[in-house]
Amino acid sequence: MQLIPSKKKGRIGNNGALPAGERQIVEIVRQQPLRARVGLVGVGHHVYWPQFDGLFVEMHRKQTVVARRLEQHGVVVSDFGMVDSADAAYAAVPKMKAADLDVLFVDMVTYATSSTFGVLARELKGVPIVLVALQPLKAMDYPNGTTYMQLCNDDFCSVPEFTGVAIRLGRRPPPVILGHEQDDPRAEAELARWCGIAKALHDLRRGRIGLMGHVLESMLDMHCDPTAITAAFGCHVPLLEPHDLLRYFEQADAAAIEGKKKIILDFFATPQPKSDPLTQKLTARDLETAARGAVALDGLIAEKNLTGLAYYYEGSPGSQIRTVMTNLIVGNSLLTGAGFPMCGEYDLKTCVAMLIMDRLGIGGSFAEFHPVDFERDTVLVGHDGPHHINIAAGQPVLRSLKKYHGKPGFGASVEFQIKDGPLTMLSIGQTAAGKFKFVVAEGLSERHPIPPTGNTNTHVRFGKDVRDFLCRWVAEGPTHHFALGIGHHADTIRLLAECLDIECVIVKPNPA
Repeated sequence: MQLIPSKKKGRIGNNGALPAGERQIVEIVRQQPLRARVGLVGVGHHVYWPQFDGLFVEMHRKQTVVARRLEQHGVVVSDFGMVDSADAAYAAVPKMKAADLDVLFVDMVTYATSSTFGVLARELKGVPIVLVALQPLKAMDYPNGTTYMQLCNDDFCSVPEFTGVAIRLGRRPPPVILGHEQDDPRAEAELARWCGIAKALHDLRRGRIGLMGHVLESMLDMHCDPTAITAAFGCHVPLLEPHDLLRYFEQADAAAIEGKKKIILDFFATPQPKSDPLTQKLTARDLETAARGAVALDGLIAEKNLTGLAYYYEGSPGSQIRTVMTNLIVGNSLLTGAGFPMCGEYDLKTCVAMLIMDRLGIGGSFAEFHPVDFERDTVLVGHDGPHHINIAAGQPVLRSLKKYHGKPGFGASVEFQIKDGPLTMLSIGQTAAGKFKFVVAEGLSERHPIPPTGNTNTHVRFGKDVRDFLCRWVAEGPTHHFALGIGHHADTIRLLAECLDIECVIVKPNPA
């Protein structure tokens, strides 16, 4: 696990060992780069090429521009060239299937008959398709306009034909990125959005989210069928034994433990306790156990080739397995920041939500609702346990807890606030028919005092009248946990849900 200093500096206060003042804020380096495989195909009308000299070359130039822009967003692009007839489309399909694409971009370089698209829409049923219509000119040069100029900028012309055929073939109408080639931030943001969705789909389809232990007793909303997860999202759910982790805990190398201690102390502040009698300054014993647990998690992830982990296990009082399973908070938080969502209370659904947010590049911290602040019209959101510490406001804090409320054990726990500004929350619930359902909302993280309890907490404003928002949120049947990310991304998550054919409800706050 590596740490790198952020370019920003922030006032983080006194950690009990250093004077208050300016210190570099560090962040966890992603252990594996975000990846996706996208396809690009141009569509045109073969009749045009012999009619207009140079038109085919210009269409190829346009397609190259889109390919380069996609590559700039960190995806691997397979360019399948120009499809300008139904026969060409049929010939391209086997190559596209062999490429194992996460998203296919169809570049509407000029008018094309829908026979080209119909083949792709029918044969590539599991691949989201996005239509890209980026004309070279912001507007036609009307006094000097020609038919050739119009054909070069006819990107939108056949879009209605394509979307209509998609509906007739039983598919949702494909989304459209509409704009022009030069200085169009809106179009560029849409390309980036869909590359992010491709990255999320890539790891959902190929992920291995471990499941260890059992649901925290009596949490009926948490039960989840691993087969249903595979059916809906694609990822495999390997079932793990707590004793697999215990083996790594007991065999942890002393040098690795010392190295992990240094990472922990470099990253976290360790302040003196405040008002909560359950908290105390981080003890040497708790630091040692947390570091050993973090080393054990690294070993388990490597052995099982995990993408994430959801777990809960109590063990017998005084047993070594209880020590291990109740002291994973610090290691899990480091891993979550590094791109491995680690979720307590055996919440497999929220682990998937955290993975989605992480792959979209917006965080994904484990959260639930805490007390409402009726004076400020906000609600505290947070949780005990692991969090995405790269979206913390300032330096995260470690406190030793003498007991975990509602759970067995004691040890080091993570406390911080989410960065100020816009945020998005995603809960994955299930309907009476067993179908998954995304419940999404956007709010505003505000810096106000939080209780010094060794848990994360952030004041979130949901427009005007927080009690009305909360009542409408719970009416949609979410799991009581949710993933919390920075920025407003409800529309992106809705588009991802459509790709997965999952119901998505966006709970809108009342206007402020």
